[in-house]
Amino acid sequence: MSSSTDIHPSAVVEDGAQLGEGVKIGPFCHVGSEVTVGDRCVLQSYVSLVGKTVVGSGNEFYPHAAVGGRSQDLKYTAEPTGLRIGDHNVFREFVTVNRATDPGNETVIGSHGNFLAYVHVAHDCVVGDHVIFSNNGTLAGHIHVEDYVILGGLTAVHQFCWLGAHCITGGCSKIVQDVVPYTIADGNPAEARGINRVGMERRDFSPEAVRAVHDAFKMLFREGLNTKQALEKLAGPAASQPAVARMLEFVASSERGVVK
Repeated sequence: MSSSTDIHPSAVVEDGAQLGEGVKIGPFCHVGSEVTVGDRCVLQSYVSLVGKTVVGSGNEFYPHAAVGGRSQDLKYTAEPTGLRIGDHNVFREFVTVNRATDPGNETVIGSHGNFLAYVHVAHDCVVGDHVIFSNNGTLAGHIHVEDYVILGGLTAVHQFCWLGAHCITGGCSKIVQDVVPYTIADGNPAEARGINRVGMERRDFSPEAVRAVHDAFKMLFREGLNTKQALEKLAGPAASQPAVARMLEFVASSERGVVK
């Protein structure tokens, strides 16, 4: 433990926990014996980090975040599983993140994410970088979330779904199928409402790329074609645009079907 680490007297840091340089642990926090906390992380108060949890650098945990708890999967019987978190994430009040279910597996969260109050990330999820999960956003088990996804408040995502990069969900949405990259999914159950034009522009996609994605969206969801027909029509010059190629690859490989 580094001399630069600041631990409040009321906090409990179990023997075996590894703390990096400049870690600050506030009142009534609990850090378990198998936890590794990277440099310059901040645990404000009443934070629980337990289990085989590895946390990168520069993360901040707000009061009552509970991270690394055992899987809620009923098949789980205390096998050794893990949770791995990247760098520079924010976990707001009452966020919960669970470890994986099967022995040797990990739940994974990337870097630069913003997880707002009461967000839940269940067992075996894989979450990318630069995501924003609004208040009460909930992931069931085995969900894959790509980079730059925005989850609207009170959105619930069914287990095994895949959320493509740069997609966004509307508040109170029910997601039961995969969400195509760059699209907006909204409703209960969700429907594809359009493309995430603002998100793409903020990420410096060219006007040509945005137009190509818009045209691909219309072909996939607005021309009355089935999936095979739409993919065949888009397989020519349109697929030379990388964003469109990613959309087509995503749709073709989806196992649950996509939100339309």
